[in-house]
Amino acid sequence: MTPKPKAFLFDAYGTLFDVHSVVLRANAGIACDLEALSRLWRRKQLEYTWLRSLMDRYEDFRHVTEAALRFAIRELSIEATDRQLDQVMRAYLFPAVFEDARSALDTLKGSTLAILSNGSTEMLDAAVGNNRLESYFTEIISVDRVKTYKPSPRVYTLGPEILNFPAAEILFVSSNWWDAAGAKAFGYKVCWCNRSGAPPEDLGFAPDITVRRLDQL
Repeated sequence: MTPKPKAFLFDAYGTLFDVHSVVLRANAGIACDLEALSRLWRRKQLEYTWLRSLMDRYEDFRHVTEAALRFAIRELSIEATDRQLDQVMRAYLFPAVFEDARSALDTLKGSTLAILSNGSTEMLDAAVGNNRLESYFTEIISVDRVKTYKPSPRVYTLGPEILNFPAAEILFVSSNWWDAAGAKAFGYKVCWCNRSGAPPEDLGFAPDITVRRLDQL
């Protein structure tokens, strides 16, 4: 029987929090295909984190996220005022939590639970607090501490350093395949939450566990 992990370390955006809920919650009155905007915004947001890491030119996640939003607006030829964009950005402090995530946290309560995220400290504290999840987590760890982004090993090393458990005794949980692969390459036990039923990427690393919902942990 596989021993129970000493700690569970969760990715935040896309895993605990629904990033595509942001444009709907913003209610900014932008006339466009909100789904198309959200998907392009998310793709550029991730691309910008990777590019900034490669260039060694760190900016915190809020600035990266706003830059990606402004690119998506231009790329899709959407008319939006600075006030509307500010309203969308403020909504990133109130992302919806996935219901299966809340159920999983309820089941795991009493275990050592933490977050390791690209999000800035301010954004993460707001997302956790606005969803009333503070009581679940012993640590909320931002990449701000090392000034680079996942999947850099410098980020993943924060888990063992802060939680005081070896990576092999921590279950890292992410819905993002590239994140799951990065964590596995570093040495974590890894759970990939594949909500969409997507095929795995060919990055040379496979998760230890794959689930469709977090409450299957």
